[in-house]
Amino acid sequence: MNELLSRIRANPVLAAAITLVVVAAAAAGWFGWSYQQAASDESLRYSALREDVLQAGEQAVQNLNTLDYRNASAGLAIWSQSTTGDLNQQLTSNRAQVLAQLQKAQTITTARVLEAALTTLDERAGTATILVALKITVTPANGAPADKSNRFEGQLTRTAAGWKLSAVGPVPIGTGAG
Repeated sequence: MNELLSRIRANPVLAAAITLVVVAAAAAGWFGWSYQQAASDESLRYSALREDVLQAGEQAVQNLNTLDYRNASAGLAIWSQSTTGDLNQQLTSNRAQVLAQLQKAQTITTARVLEAALTTLDERAGTATILVALKITVTPANGAPADKSNRFEGQLTRTAAGWKLSAVGPVPIGTGAG
């Protein structure tokens, strides 16, 4: 052991190399432990779930505010895929009437999400609430496109196919006291 220590003292490159190996091993151990702690962190998993539900809700509300009369059947199919429960039943029960109205009106409606927030998430119950602000552009058959801003509150329900809208309604803009 004394001989090894004398060799290390006599050779500064060897001493530096050994020091570097020890520091690297300690750093690798610490980073490995930190990674393990983060990977098993419940709040990290819940945060990822919130993000997934938020994205599903944003997309569903956007889908329900986007429809092109030239491809209305595909648009209504997307509405159906984005919803569940009573809302899905309401949207699919009068499909023929909606298609006829769209063909008559010949409008194109597109929505873009401006802001969204998940206000509640009950993982056990499989429910969530989302608020979404949209910019909706309505293009009539004759005339210029018109933009309007709308806010919606939606209820999401977890299904076997993922999170879907089970209810949605407008939230009035500019109703604050003031």
